[in-house]
Formats: sequence, structure tokens, C-alpha cells
Amino acid sequence: MDHSLANPSLPNPIPRSAALLGYGGLLPFLLLAPASLFDPHHAMIWSDALLAYGAVILTFVGALHWGFAMALTDLSASRRTRCFAWSVAPALLAWSALLFSPVLASVLLVSGFLTHYWQDRFLVAASHLPTWYLPLRFRLTVVACLCLTAGAFAETW
Repeated sequence: MDHSLANPSLPNPIPRSAALLGYGGLLPFLLLAPASLFDPHHAMIWSDALLAYGAVILTFVGALHWGFAMALTDLSASRRTRCFAWSVAPALLAWSALLFSPVLASVLLVSGFLTHYWQDRFLVAASHLPTWYLPLRFRLTVVACLCLTAGAFAETW
């Protein structure tokens, strides 16, 4: 029996699969950001790939709130509606970011990730998500934002 689920006072460790997949999802960020900075002959290609991946991931994290709105039974009707509404905003922001220069695209994507983390904090306060969710989201958000910020400089070097 998993005692961390039976006793809420015990820590709720991140499931191994969530950790592997979450941190594994950072690999493209961690590979593309340095490539965009240190390969001047292909910097634009690496930067475009980094921005595209950032847009895909921002869309993915936005969709989490749609899933939470459907699955969490402890949400009020108004919070559920806000989750549904918010869940589409990151996809719209991510898509529109790809229409701009790499620097502006990076700013929009980083803003989207930070705003989404802020929304995650509100959701965690209003529901019963696992205790590992918000710390994991924080770490993933920080790495994604740092890599997107670094990639923004590829065009200016």
C-alpha cells in the first residue's frame, strides 16, 4: 500500500514516470538553447526549433487545465469555467509568438510560462492536486524560461 496516499501528513513523492517524462521533456530545451548560442552558422535554425518546441510545450501545459477542469471534483463551477477558459489562452499565445521576431517570441513564450505557473498556483489553492505538482511545475518552468531567454540572444550575437 502507498502510505503517502493513505496519510496526508507524509510527503507525496513525485511518481517516477512523471519525473522521467517531465524532466525528459526539458532535453530539447537544454540541447537547443546552447546550440542556438554556440553554433553561429546554424543559430537561426536552432533558435527557430527552440521557439517551436517552447510553443508546443506551452500549449501542452495550457491543456493541463482543461484536463483538471474535467477531472477535479472539488472545483467550484466558476473555478471550473476559469480553468476551461484559461486552458486555451497558452495555445493562442504560443501560436501568435511564432509570428514575431525570435526576441519578441521568446518574451511572449516566457510570459506565457510564467503566467501559467501563476495560474497553477491558484488552481492548487482551490483543489486537491498532489503536493509534488507545483514544485515540479516550478522547476520545469524555470528551465524552459531560462532556455528560451538564452535562445533569444542567438540572433543578437
